[in-house]
Amino acid sequence: MAEADLTLPGNPAPRSMPPRGLLPTRRNDTLFQVVCFSAAMVLMAALFGLILSLAWGGWPAFERFGIGFLFSSEWNPVTDEYGAAGPIVGTLVTAFLSLLLALPLAVGVAIFLVEFCPQRIAHWLAIAVELLAGIPSIVYGMWGLFVLAPWFADHIQLPLLMSVEPGSWLDTLFSGVPNGANIFTASLILAIMILPYMATVFRELLISVPPQMREAAYGIGCTSFEVVGSIMLPYIRRSAVGAVMLGLGRALGETMAVTFIIGNSHGFPKSLFASGSTIASTIANEFTEATGDLHIAALIALGFVLFLITFASIAGARLLLGAERYR
Repeated sequence: MAEADLTLPGNPAPRSMPPRGLLPTRRNDTLFQVVCFSAAMVLMAALFGLILSLAWGGWPAFERFGIGFLFSSEWNPVTDEYGAAGPIVGTLVTAFLSLLLALPLAVGVAIFLVEFCPQRIAHWLAIAVELLAGIPSIVYGMWGLFVLAPWFADHIQLPLLMSVEPGSWLDTLFSGVPNGANIFTASLILAIMILPYMATVFRELLISVPPQMREAAYGIGCTSFEVVGSIMLPYIRRSAVGAVMLGLGRALGETMAVTFIIGNSHGFPKSLFASGSTIASTIANEFTEATGDLHIAALIALGFVLFLITFASIAGARLLLGAERYR
């Protein structure tokens, strides 16, 4: 007997069914949600655990010195007098100086690779830039100590000190021991370190600009400068904040490279060429040698302050993004 024709008028065409094992079930969906929720909760628990441990460990310092801990530059383990103002100022100054130096270069490198560099060369140059980001920070620190600092002292710092008028504001700005280990050279090392990260992110953002927008701008007679300044950079403006924050976060938390070349002085830096310290370099220098409970608590309190500074910078970036979204 011939098989019945299931496709006759009035009979719906049979639909192929997926294998039984691939059928979604409410049970699997619930399990998936639980796993994702658990992952998020583990991350939040780690974050709050870190905050509580830093606050608890640094509480003796905050209890002993109060709010003055943040505004005093006194750091004397012999008398158990500690103040975080010097490392805080050094951290902020080096981070923002490094951003000031690295940001224009990172944008310029990204624009060159995307807009002007021949494609057969741009790929290899981009790989070279990314490889720079993989160099360990201690290598940068050793290069800064043995190469950059002596060269900077002989060719930059000494000529400037000898050329400025004593007592002038330039003399105040450039004063310091001419050994090359100072706030500015530490900022320069940080700028070199964060440059590959920022340039790589900016390059990826510029590549994401739709080609039709660039071609249309060139089609109406725009120059390369106008295309970059009026089309490409405004298009990635909001996302570029992420690239800047990536560089800032790296600069705020960098330890070994800065420790090698900043001079490790706990006082306020009084000039660009004065010795200083950062929160990370202070912790790295003294934590293994700290014997007193108050000394250890002061170092942990410094870590807590660094966490708050980083959190505040990220929160500020999110606020900027939110304001830009509703503009």
